[in-house]
Amino acid sequence: MDRRGRILLIVALIALGFALVAGRLVYLQVIDRADLAARAERQQQRVVKLESKRGTIFDRQERELAVSLEVESVYGVPSDMENPRQMAQQLSRILREDPKTLERRLRSDKHFVWISRKVEPGRAAKVKDLGSKDVGFRFESRRFYPKKALAGPVLGFTGMDNEGLEGLERTYDKELRGVNGWVLAEKDAVGRTVFPGGPGFQYRLPKSGNDIILTIDEVIQHIADRELERAVTTARAKGGVCIVMDPGTGELLALAVAAAHGRPAFNPNEPQQYRSGEWRNRGVTDVFEPGSIFKVVLAAAALEEKVVHPLEKIDCSAGSIKVADRVISDAHRSGVLTFTDVIADSSNVGTIKVALRLGKERFARYITAFGFGQKTGVDIPGEIPGLLKDRRLWSGVSIGSIAIGQEIGVTPIQMAAAYGVLANGGMLMKPYLVSRIVEQDGGLGKKFAPQPVGRAISKETCAKVSKMLQRVVATGTGKQAKPAGYSAAGKTGTAQKIDTLTGSYSKKEYVSSFVGFVPALSPKLVILVMVDTPEGDIYGGTVAAPVFRAVAEQSLAYLQVAPDDAGGGMLLVNR
Repeated sequence: MDRRGRILLIVALIALGFALVAGRLVYLQVIDRADLAARAERQQQRVVKLESKRGTIFDRQERELAVSLEVESVYGVPSDMENPRQMAQQLSRILREDPKTLERRLRSDKHFVWISRKVEPGRAAKVKDLGSKDVGFRFESRRFYPKKALAGPVLGFTGMDNEGLEGLERTYDKELRGVNGWVLAEKDAVGRTVFPGGPGFQYRLPKSGNDIILTIDEVIQHIADRELERAVTTARAKGGVCIVMDPGTGELLALAVAAAHGRPAFNPNEPQQYRSGEWRNRGVTDVFEPGSIFKVVLAAAALEEKVVHPLEKIDCSAGSIKVADRVISDAHRSGVLTFTDVIADSSNVGTIKVALRLGKERFARYITAFGFGQKTGVDIPGEIPGLLKDRRLWSGVSIGSIAIGQEIGVTPIQMAAAYGVLANGGMLMKPYLVSRIVEQDGGLGKKFAPQPVGRAISKETCAKVSKMLQRVVATGTGKQAKPAGYSAAGKTGTAQKIDTLTGSYSKKEYVSSFVGFVPALSPKLVILVMVDTPEGDIYGGTVAAPVFRAVAEQSLAYLQVAPDDAGGGMLLVNR
């Protein structure tokens, strides 16, 4: 190609290039203008979440147990930061966070990173004192439990984004959380978020969560916590549970859990300081063989079916009884006892003799009627149904073992509900913890009413069993449960635990318990006390019964229940 041809080719290529550019400009400005405008707008806009305020949890007297406070979260602008390492070192000393982790965040090319969220006010003030223009603050809501560890396993706790993770916070998360809002923000020339305001400002305000009012009474919960922790500490035990319930309604006034050696279960303000296993509410998640406190179920069933009379004499003089291929003995040999004294003295022999008369079919039916082998439905996550064999799978020894509280696993909440049957005249009630949900927008909310599950036994049988349990407290194994000034009915339990290594009953580890109701003549409270693996003294009558007495005396005095026993008067409550 000659020189003239090359020049023409170059000119043609240049002209073609201009034509392509011009065509693209026409396309962008005319044909695709709307799409590009929308895309540019999207790139310049950002939806910013407006966090809703979580509802408050109150006790039955509307005292605050869980609240949401407005606190500051710290963020950084790494793209503008001149010395990330120095800033990370300064922030780590104030916020107590790993300096290397902070430095990695601050070295990113982002225009926004969280440094530390929901910071304590004092620490936030110290960060502000650094005077850095590349560190900013945003208000967020933080959950706070003003009573600290009080009812911690009941309340549970929330996560960083205010979602309920445990306890009632989890069960009622949808009600408590509310609905987040949003605002359409813009980015400035350097990528920072700004809020334009003025006409056309797009936003949706957050809706606060609903408040919840519990059946729990802060004062009674404190009494139960204190007395249980004291007993578990004295016994050097692995833990314990104390439940206080209104037998007529199923309302739980206290559900106390103590960790090993009497420590409170956990403080929901600092859940990260505890192992996840310590978050659980042992009142609904832990199963134990109840031992002698279960004998009342056999007694109620036998009296209801009229296979025995309270004053009928039963020969327990042998001190042991063979059931199928197992010999079961009494802790202390007795002679001939009335059935009332069989229960008062906790005779295994007498109890099993009556169980054999009743038979497994009828006995199994009453066990179910008292709520065992099934969840109570209490509104705490993690409840389990306990352990109860289908009666078709019972062995020859099962009827004897179950009658004395072995070969069956129960939860503390099941046991409290079962004694509620005896206290209220025969009706199994569903235990519950929330009495009302109060809507923030002025709506009617929701009120929870007592829920009868079904009739287990007659009022007449309840009266007979109550008299037998009053004998336990008056002259039997439960004398240390007697509250000053009040009649009481209840039963002691000292149950051997299963040795996990041998699979047989341990001779060293026991569960000590006492369950009963006060005043016996007109029951207002069912109280359960369970102490897991006490050292030294192991008997329910000496380990758990004194806790029952202390909780009963103080709670009845606080509730202003008039004494019904001439042997004592009102007590002053140490709050």
